[in-house]
Amino acid sequence: MRQFRYVILVALAGFAVAGLAFACTQKAADEALDATRDGAVTAVDEIQTAGEAVGDATADAAERTADKASEMAGDIAMKTDELASTTSEAITDAWITTQVSAKFVDEALFRGSDIDVDTDNHVVTLKGTVASTAAKNRAAVIAGETQGVHRVVNQLVVS
Repeated sequence: MRQFRYVILVALAGFAVAGLAFACTQKAADEALDATRDGAVTAVDEIQTAGEAVGDATADAAERTADKASEMAGDIAMKTDELASTTSEAITDAWITTQVSAKFVDEALFRGSDIDVDTDNHVVTLKGTVASTAAKNRAAVIAGETQGVHRVVNQLVVS
């Protein structure tokens, strides 16, 4: 981009010099050429300085974003630890299975479905049949949103 601007400035300078040389004396043309060169050098310097300023601002913004993301991750981890320590009931696989199964009972999308929920090491596996792809996807979302679930394996079959 800077090279393009420089080429344009040089071309404009050339046209200006040619016009001045035609209309003015040789001395006036030389002075105009010197002034145009000085102006072109100044313009190139200003463009370069502006580019460096934009690069610095971008780097600063990226650093602030990374710092904020780290801070938020720390806050989430701390709140998760607080929640686990304030809960009188430990989150076990059996507890997760019960919670997921209970959430399925209230869903109209699962009427006529046969869903088996199994939890091992906080990984929920869904097996059985559902009436639609939407029901299969919704079951995975519900299981994934349940507290303590690390991952969902969706083996449901649409029938």
